[in-house]
Amino acid sequence: MAALDGRRFAIVEDDPAQRDLLQHIAKSLGASSEAFGSGEALLKALQRDTFDLLMVDWNLPGIQGPDIVSTVRAQLGLDFPIILITSRALESEVVTGLKAGADDYVTKPVRPMELAARIQAALRRAYPEPMVNRVALLRGEAVDLQPREFDLAVFMFANAGRLLSRAHLLESGLHANPDTLSRSLDTHISRLRVKLAVGPANGFKLASVYGMGYRLDEVHE
Repeated sequence: MAALDGRRFAIVEDDPAQRDLLQHIAKSLGASSEAFGSGEALLKALQRDTFDLLMVDWNLPGIQGPDIVSTVRAQLGLDFPIILITSRALESEVVTGLKAGADDYVTKPVRPMELAARIQAALRRAYPEPMVNRVALLRGEAVDLQPREFDLAVFMFANAGRLLSRAHLLESGLHANPDTLSRSLDTHISRLRVKLAVGPANGFKLASVYGMGYRLDEVHE
């Protein structure tokens, strides 16, 4: 299986055994994951955190899977890949899940290799891999970036237009433990602003979003 180091998955599953299986599959791919026992818990978490992919069970206490998907899409406006996991196999039910906004579905019992392949395919479609030669250029001139600064810059520019939580940036951009290096994120961001001259004059705006993280947007004048 191809590694997905740095990717962060959200999992909504109330069955402990199924939840453990999904987290194991994520870990086998090199991704980190956060599991939630209900849709309500996920939607609350999405107010403070960001993820690269969501796996959601259809049958849940409270909000059901398709309703979670439609809320994430229509109300929150999030466009990360969503895979619906269901024991329902009728065509009409599958269509209902896809119309709600799911990108793909997997039927139970979950076959780990199949789900892993579907995850990888969904991520390839959503986040095409940039060509990276580890040289940063500004107006044709090389910029001296430290390895972590370079990795963070690549991650942020590859995710331009997305709000990225602090934990997401630390795990995926700096490959660091969010609990130990949270304060260093602001330092790295500040250095990148200066070294890469990030601003409207160069076509990008980097904004801090209070209580969440940062967002890099392309500016069209």
